[in-house]
Amino acid sequence: MLKFFLFCILLIVCWPLALLAVIMYPVIWLVLLPFRLVGFAVSGVFDLIAALFSLPGRMVRAL
Repeated sequence: MLKFFLFCILLIVCWPLALLAVIMYPVIWLVLLPFRLVGFAVSGVFDLIAALFSLPGRMVRAL
């Protein structure tokens, strides 16, 4: 809701900039999408490595 109000204020103050923001938002989102997917993959790999290193300690604690 706050973003909508900020957009309305921008639309009143400088409508060309607001229209440019509306047009460019999907383009920027599509450009940044591969970086987001790589971030999810790298995060998953780090979680897997952390789980593998903590596995022996968790097995000892379970005994």
